[in-house]
Amino acid sequence: MAEKLKITGIWGGVVEVELENCTLSMLKEEISNRSKIGSDSIKLICSGRVLKDGDSDEKLTKLGIKNNSKILVGRVLVEEGKSLKQEFLAVEEHDQRLARVKAAVTALSTRHGEVSFPMGNFSIELEDDNGNELHFSETNRQAIMTGLMLHAMGKGLIRKQKYKDALEVLSMGEEAFSLCDPKSIELVNPFLHIDMVWCYFMLRDIAWLSVAGERLNMAREGLERTHGKDVSCFRFLQSGQSSGFVLNMRLELLIGVVAYHNGEFDKCRRFLVSAQRKFLKFQVTAEALSTVMSMGFTEKEAKRALRMSDQNVESAIKFLVGEKEKKRKRGKDNLCRLAEICEQQRFGETPLKKAVNLSILNTLVSIGLEKKIAAEALRRNENDTNKALHDLINPETYRAIQDEVERKKRERIQSLIKRCKSRGIQGPSVAEAIIRGVLDGTRSVEEVAQQLRTRGRSSNDTTRANIPRQDEEERDVEMEGEIAQEVANEDALSDYDVEVTKEGEAINEYLVLLKSVYGSKIASSLKNSSSLNSV
Repeated sequence: MAEKLKITGIWGGVVEVELENCTLSMLKEEISNRSKIGSDSIKLICSGRVLKDGDSDEKLTKLGIKNNSKILVGRVLVEEGKSLKQEFLAVEEHDQRLARVKAAVTALSTRHGEVSFPMGNFSIELEDDNGNELHFSETNRQAIMTGLMLHAMGKGLIRKQKYKDALEVLSMGEEAFSLCDPKSIELVNPFLHIDMVWCYFMLRDIAWLSVAGERLNMAREGLERTHGKDVSCFRFLQSGQSSGFVLNMRLELLIGVVAYHNGEFDKCRRFLVSAQRKFLKFQVTAEALSTVMSMGFTEKEAKRALRMSDQNVESAIKFLVGEKEKKRKRGKDNLCRLAEICEQQRFGETPLKKAVNLSILNTLVSIGLEKKIAAEALRRNENDTNKALHDLINPETYRAIQDEVERKKRERIQSLIKRCKSRGIQGPSVAEAIIRGVLDGTRSVEEVAQQLRTRGRSSNDTTRANIPRQDEEERDVEMEGEIAQEVANEDALSDYDVEVTKEGEAINEYLVLLKSVYGSKIASSLKNSSSLNSV
């Protein structure tokens, strides 16, 4: 019985094969025949793993490929003059990086759940357009978070003009989103499709034409479902400002390009002219920019505000003042969240590696229970309020909880003393300072160290102390940090920071091509007319 495989990447479609009998080389040959790309130039990726040439004779089932599996198709290009060894190493490094990205994103989405035990000094959370936290089922949450992080990574690669890498990362994001409830991501998918087609266009490969058309149709339909038929009128996020010119301009440009190559010249002209209007509207005048910057704002801030405000200086300044207040509030909220993360790390993780629920903990504290005792009761009972209360009113279990808290306190004292000594801080005042300050939560280890330095009992080491916690799993800290930075770089309105030079050049290029087409038609029409007259 034939099973279906969903193919995406440089060629898209559905391939039916018998997994038990089909080998990797046979699958490559099938994709090669359909895509008109040489099988030697095809690279296949499934679930973040590159299917190597050494696996060519292996049956697909042995490689972990199942019915309805998604296969990402990439193209292997050998640069002229590059040795085979260098090419192999480059591809290997590229594949390893892709695998690292997927593994790190999966780890982050798993750890940064609603009640997951926090690792590190940052937190990734899902919020709506107004900054309110969103709640999904665990499966949906992980898939959405994975897809969004991969989308952010892909957009970062687009900004760096690494379109091939961006396309592969965006394809992994699409695979993650396919595991979600479609209603949860109906606003995200159009953006993803447009970004992927932009990569197709920048790579200038005509083989993607049919796939590009399908994606643009899905993007437009998705935007119409979420914002109505008049897509050009939708407003971005909480700003309530002018329409999303970059998204619409890019969408209309790409629809025009696909229409041109499909011979739909009237449709092409309609969309290109509309995209050109948006491009011109996106340009900021020197006078308006100078006026806004004179109010103390940076060039980047001024350009963003003017683009969002239809070049209205007064509206732009009003927007920037509001954003400044929002930024101040976000900074304050982030500090509060960081304090919560530190507190959760002090309490430790539950047996199922979750964090103590601070909302439930505060409720228990409000009825007169000691915070550390209540936190330990919740920790050992997986945040089950009833079980925690049962342990707290039972004298025997209450004493056991007290003993556990005291044991952790002693371990913490010894750990902090050791950390201080490793910085060159010696003497009995170390233990005294820790006992009085750190354990009651009023001071951090660094504050204690700083106080002792002023007394002349310190070295020049100013390394920031982390709050000790249970042993962490092995992590790709470098890649996780890179992903977190990309996520942090993405804000609700970052598309307004894009310089649309390439879009403008593409619009002009295809308008010139279109003009030549219409010129040829007119010339042909005149020639035919002349022939008829002579007859």
